[in-house]
Amino acid sequence: MTHDEAISRAREIGSGVLTPAAAQNDKTGRFSTEAIGALGKSGLLGLTLPAELGGMGLGPRTFAAVTAALAEADASVAMVYLMHILAAAEMSAARPGAAQAVTPILKKIAAGGHLSTLAFSEAGSRSHFWTPISRARRNGSGVRISAKKSWVTSAGHAQSYVVSSLAPDGSGPTDSTLYLVAADTPGVSVAGPWDGLGLRANASAPITLEDCEVPASYQLTDDSAGFQAMLNVILPLFNLGTACVALGLCRAAIAGTTAHLKNARFEHLGQSLGESLPTLRAQLAAMQIDTDGLSARIDDLIDHLEKPRETTMLRVLETKAAAGDVAISVTSTAMRICGGAAFSKHMNIERLFRDAHAGAVMAPTGDVLREFIARAVLGMPLF
Repeated sequence: MTHDEAISRAREIGSGVLTPAAAQNDKTGRFSTEAIGALGKSGLLGLTLPAELGGMGLGPRTFAAVTAALAEADASVAMVYLMHILAAAEMSAARPGAAQAVTPILKKIAAGGHLSTLAFSEAGSRSHFWTPISRARRNGSGVRISAKKSWVTSAGHAQSYVVSSLAPDGSGPTDSTLYLVAADTPGVSVAGPWDGLGLRANASAPITLEDCEVPASYQLTDDSAGFQAMLNVILPLFNLGTACVALGLCRAAIAGTTAHLKNARFEHLGQSLGESLPTLRAQLAAMQIDTDGLSARIDDLIDHLEKPRETTMLRVLETKAAAGDVAISVTSTAMRICGGAAFSKHMNIERLFRDAHAGAVMAPTGDVLREFIARAVLGMPLF
């Protein structure tokens, strides 16, 4: 499948499956199994997996475009997709000792029959997701893990979780190891329902691992090498993906606002709002400028990921921080322009506004990213 074909499939799923159900799924907090089925059938769940595993073998540029296209229709589904792609990427990068065990799972992913996700964040370390509080315990050749994971996208719906935990012999807060935990492992449970302000349909609930046994073949990284995997494999794609979710939200907000300005009318003047009010036109123009600027920033990050250089990590950090600000600004302006129609939930603008705010509090948060960026500029160590 080509880059353009993958984007076309994402848009078809967006218009045919996601958009018709997005409002109701948001209202009820319902996870869209129909969306996952459509993504699996299309082959998009295996977008970045190599061809020898049955995947499409496509890179960050296509991943970014597909994620943005899904987010235009439903950001909740886009986040589910993003976290799945990250989990698949980590499985693909597994240490040689785990490759044989995870290969059948990767083939199922490529065939559209397996959804995975990440389970990193813990309440004790909050937005510092790279420093788990839990610690794995030796159990013969494998380990046992007890942990309380928060903000686990697709909780209760994924078939597997990529889980972080401090290595049994780790001495520092970043001496973590990554493991693959099957959802049906005894001791895995969803700890509570998800009822968030935004992204209400992505089942981002906490899960509990109670003395879960994980065989050595499901240890994805060497002992204490989980932090490096998070930094080198997960973080670049995560920050790129969340920026693309923000971009999709901005594009959807512009489309909704434009339609409102064209269709809502001052009947006594015989003009649309867009024709009558130049101040609203100016605000729409600002939305478009900011959205195009975010798109250009994302393209620059993709170029850095495809051709790494000294400034690559800085771009990774900057792009998510900027995307969160742009999404909040653009959707806030859309709420203001559309006024009562948006406030009374007669449009999708209010949902986009709520979804946009999730990016700023999603670890690493905007405040944490700014600290990292400043440290990088000053030549200080990030950790």
